[in-house]
Amino acid sequence: MGSIFWLIAEVGAATSEEGGFGINFDILETNIINLAIVIAILVYFGRSFLGKVLAERRSNIEAEITEAEQRKQQAAAALADEQQKLAQAQQEAARIRAQAEERATAARKAILDQSEKDIQRLRESVNQDVNTERDRAIAELRQQIAALALQKAESELPSRLNDDVQRNIIDRSIAMLGGAS
Repeated sequence: MGSIFWLIAEVGAATSEEGGFGINFDILETNIINLAIVIAILVYFGRSFLGKVLAERRSNIEAEITEAEQRKQQAAAALADEQQKLAQAQQEAARIRAQAEERATAARKAILDQSEKDIQRLRESVNQDVNTERDRAIAELRQQIAALALQKAESELPSRLNDDVQRNIIDRSIAMLGGAS
């Protein structure tokens, strides 16, 4: 409304004879009627058009706000879901780590137990090998001693065995055979 008065004052100033500023109240000379009709037509027809444009703009803005709120809610839900998945993944990683540590402990214990068994088996094997070697050495020594004893006996027998000693040995042997039967 203030712009109408400004328009009237400007139009009146342009028609002023003195060249100064002033208000012209002559309705026909200032075209106030024409301006009022144009403004009334603009207000009458423009109100529905402008109202429609503003209503559409308002509904578009409301729709965009609603859509933005829905996207925000979806993003919040997705964030919560991903945080839950992250927490589950961290729990799973902790469980896997604990299982790996348990397996490593069990494997270390099994290896140590097997090593102890292997060491014991090796000790027994070494002891058995030593005993076998000792028994073989003893048997070999016995054979050598027996062979040496026979050699010595054979070498000394002809010098010690005379006819009287041979008869005594034969008699004793017969007596033993006779007494045993």
